[in-house]
Amino acid sequence: MTQTPTQPASLPAPDFRLDMRGEPCPYPAVATLEALPQLAPGQVLEVVTDCPQSINSIPVDAKNHGYEVLEVVQDGPTIRYLIRR
Repeated sequence: MTQTPTQPASLPAPDFRLDMRGEPCPYPAVATLEALPQLAPGQVLEVVTDCPQSINSIPVDAKNHGYEVLEVVQDGPTIRYLIRR
């Protein structure tokens, strides 16, 4: 039996996932900004990427466009973002 990881109580489960691993910068940031307006207000997008520059671009771009960055977690080369519309 495998146990699925649980979200910390303070963070919502993502409604949608955008897996951008292997995509070169700036595509993860561009795709994130294209995906967020398609969400309903309050929905959460999870973005997973291994683009090192995204640690600077995705959170700043999301905040500048009025979205809420809930979490940024780096695990080796992989970076995971939770962003609420």
